[in-house]
Amino acid sequence: MIATDTAQLCFHCGNECPDDHIHIEEKYFCCDGCKTVYEILDQNNLCNYYQIEEKSGNTPQISRFEFLDNPEIAKTLLDFQNESISKVTFYIPTIHCSSCLYLLENLYRLHEGIERSQVDFLKKQVAVTFRHNVSDKGITFRQLAELLSAVGYEPLMSLNDVVKEKKQPNDRKLLTQLGLAGFCAGNIMLFSFPEYLGLQDDTYKLLFGYLNIVLATPVVFYSASGYFESVYKSLRKGIVNIDFPILLSILVAFFRGIYEVIFNHGAGYFDSVTGLIFFLLIGKWFQQKTYHFLSFERDYKSYFPLAVTRLVLGEHESVSVSALKKGDKILIRNGELIPADSLLYKGEANIDYSFVTGEAALERKQLGDFLFAGGRQVGASIEMEVLKDVSQSYLTQLWNNDTFQKEQESRIKSFSNLVGKYFTFGVLTLAFSVAIYWYFTDVSKMLNAFSAILIIACPCTLSLSYPFALGNGLRILGKQHFYLKNGDVIETMANCDTIVFDKTGTITTSEGAKPQFQGKRPLSVFAEMLVVSLAHNSSHPISQKIKEISGKKHFLAIEDFYETTGKGIEGKYHGHFVKLGSSTFVNPSLKAESKSFSASVAHLSIDDEYLGYFTLPNHYRKEIESTIKNLGKNYDTYLLSGDNQSERAHLESWFKNKEYLHFDCTPQEKLAFIKKLQAEGKKVIMIGDGLNDAGALKQAEIGIAVTDDTLNFTPMSDGIIAAEHLKELPTYLKYSKFALKLIRFSYVFSLMYNCIGLTFAVQGTLSPIVAAILMPVNSITLVGIASIGMVVKGNKMFKNRE
Repeated sequence: MIATDTAQLCFHCGNECPDDHIHIEEKYFCCDGCKTVYEILDQNNLCNYYQIEEKSGNTPQISRFEFLDNPEIAKTLLDFQNESISKVTFYIPTIHCSSCLYLLENLYRLHEGIERSQVDFLKKQVAVTFRHNVSDKGITFRQLAELLSAVGYEPLMSLNDVVKEKKQPNDRKLLTQLGLAGFCAGNIMLFSFPEYLGLQDDTYKLLFGYLNIVLATPVVFYSASGYFESVYKSLRKGIVNIDFPILLSILVAFFRGIYEVIFNHGAGYFDSVTGLIFFLLIGKWFQQKTYHFLSFERDYKSYFPLAVTRLVLGEHESVSVSALKKGDKILIRNGELIPADSLLYKGEANIDYSFVTGEAALERKQLGDFLFAGGRQVGASIEMEVLKDVSQSYLTQLWNNDTFQKEQESRIKSFSNLVGKYFTFGVLTLAFSVAIYWYFTDVSKMLNAFSAILIIACPCTLSLSYPFALGNGLRILGKQHFYLKNGDVIETMANCDTIVFDKTGTITTSEGAKPQFQGKRPLSVFAEMLVVSLAHNSSHPISQKIKEISGKKHFLAIEDFYETTGKGIEGKYHGHFVKLGSSTFVNPSLKAESKSFSASVAHLSIDDEYLGYFTLPNHYRKEIESTIKNLGKNYDTYLLSGDNQSERAHLESWFKNKEYLHFDCTPQEKLAFIKKLQAEGKKVIMIGDGLNDAGALKQAEIGIAVTDDTLNFTPMSDGIIAAEHLKELPTYLKYSKFALKLIRFSYVFSLMYNCIGLTFAVQGTLSPIVAAILMPVNSITLVGIASIGMVVKGNKMFKNRE
C-alpha cells in the first residue's frame, strides 16, 4: 500500500478507502467496502481506474478490464468453465427498456464467439455463454466485458460478485444528476419570470436569457449524459434505440433556445428542457428503485425448497442448500445436482453439465478434482467438500438456462417487443410530419408539437406492465412455496386447459409405515445391508423409503451403480450383484404376477436369485382428493401412473371421466400421451416428481415438479411446488389468470393515455415540460397498476394460507 496525504473515496461505493487494501499482484487492489477491483494507474490516487487506449480498428481496449486476463481473478467471477465453454453473469445497471433486451439477447450477432445471452430484466442481469478459445474464433472474458461497454452496457464487476452477494449498486451518480437538474430547472424558472409576467425590459430579458443558457448547459450535457452515451453507442452498432427520440427532443429545444436568446427572439425553451430532464430522471430513479426491490424479494424470499445430504462425523443429515457453508462435506446421489463449487474426495464422478452448457456429454472426474456447481452426478453417490457458499441466484440461473426453454412465444411479450422495436420509427415519422405541417401553418407551434410528441409517446412505459406485474407475481407465488422459472410461465399457465397428474411421489407421499419385505425367507443382515446401500445411491422416493428399513447411517460402497429410469436400480459389492425395481426389470417372468399387488412394490434379486419384494402402502397427500375434484370443474384432469391398476377403483371418483386414468405407463408412454393431447389442441400442465417424468414435463406447455425437499429437480420443469402446498394449486392458477387480465388492462390504459396525450401534442398546445411531467406519471401509474394490483389480489387470495 502506498500512503497518500488525503483519504481517497472509492469511485464505485463512495466509501473511504482504508490503508489495508487487498492487493492483487501489485497492479490491482480491491476496495474493502464494495470488493470492486481497481487497477492502480496513479499511485497518488489509488481509486483512479479509468484509462482507455484506442486500438486501431475495433473496440477500444479498456484498461480497467485488464484484470480479467488474470486466470485466478477470472475464475472467481465465472459461473462455469470447461475446455471450450465459459459462462458468466453480468450485472448491468443501464438495462431499462425493451431495446436493451433486444440488443443484449442478440450479442451473438456482434461476435461469433458468443453462443447465447439471456437477460433477466428485473434483476438487470445478463447471463452469457461464450467460447473462450480465441484460436476457435472465440472471445476472451476481458474482450466480452469490453464489448458490452462499447455498446453502452458496462457491467458492474467485483471480486465478491454483486449479483451473488445481493449488493444493491450505488445510485450516487443518478441522484447527483437529478439534484443538479432540479436545482437548475428551479432557477431557470425564476429567471424566466419576466417572460412569464410579460415584462419586456430588454436588459433583464437578455441577462436572464444568458444566465439560463449557463444553467441549462450542465443539465443537458451532464444530467442527460446517459442519453448521449446510450444513443452514441447504439448508433455505432447500427441500432436506433428508444433513447434516440428523447435525446433528439432535448437537443432541438436546447439549441433552438440558444438561437432565440442570441438573436433576441425570445427567452428560449430552457425551462422546458431542464424540467423535461428533471422529470425523466425522476421516472428513471423510480423504476430503478422498484427493480431493486423486486430483485431483492426474489433473491431472498423465493428460495427453492431444496435440501442436500450433509455429512457430519460420518452421519447423514438433510439440510437446506442455503445452509451450506464453505468446508461442509456433502453427499450427492445419482441424478442429484451439485449445489456449490466443490472438491471431490470420495467416489467416482461422472458429471453431466447439460444443466449448464446444454450438452449432455459426461465428464469423468478424479479424486481431488474441482467440480462446478450445476453438474449432475450420474452413477453411484459421491462425497465432496464445499469450496464456495451456495449462490441461490446461480441455482435460479441454471434452472432458467435458455437451453431448456420451451419453443413457445409469449403473445403479450411479443406485442411489447414489437412495439419497442418499431414504435421509435413510428414516433419519429409522426413528429417530423407534424413539425413540417406546423412549419408551413404556424411556425410558433412547430417546436412545441415536435418535442411533445417525442416525449409523451415514449414506448418505455408500454414495456413496464409485463415485467412489473409478473415480477410481483413471481415474488408472491414464491412466498407461497410455488417457484416459477420466469414471468412467461405465469402467462402460459393461465392459458392452459388440461392438467395431467403423475401418481407416485406426486399425489402420494413416502410418509407412513415402513416397507415390508415379502419373500421365501427373511433377508439376512448382510442382504438387508446390500439392499439399503444400493437404495442409498438413488433419490427416488421408493428407494429412499427402502433405505430407512435398517435405520443405519453407514452404508456399503456400491460399485457399478446404474439407475434405469422408470424401471429400477442395480449395482455390485465385492462380486455380489443386486437389482431392485419393477418385476420386468428384476425378473421378466414375474410380469403377470405384479398386477395382483394391492400396493406399490419393489422386487429384489441378489446374484440373479429372485428373493421377493417390498410392499409400500400408498399414502395420499392431504386434501389431494378435493384438490383434483376442484380442478376438474375448470380443467380436463388426467392421471398417468407407472404403478399397477390396484388403486383404480379408489381413484376413479376423483376424476371427471374414468377413461382419463392410465396405469402401467413407462416414461416414454407418458411423453407420447402428452403429445397426443397437444395434437388434439389442448394446452397441458404436467405435474410430476421430476424423476420418471422429465420427458413429459418438458413436452407439456407447463411442467411442474413436486418436491419433498430434495435436490433432484429437473431443468425440464417450469415450476417447483412444495409438496405440502400442492393443495393450493387451484388458487395459484386463478392468480395467474388474474395477472393476465391486469396486464391487458394496463396495456389498454397506457395506449389510451398516449393517444390522448398525442391528440394535444400534434396540435402544438401541449408544452414539452407538461409532456415531461406526464411521461413519468404514466410510468408510475402503470407500475402502480401492475404492482399494487398483484399485491392486493395476492394478499386477498392467500391471506388465510400464510
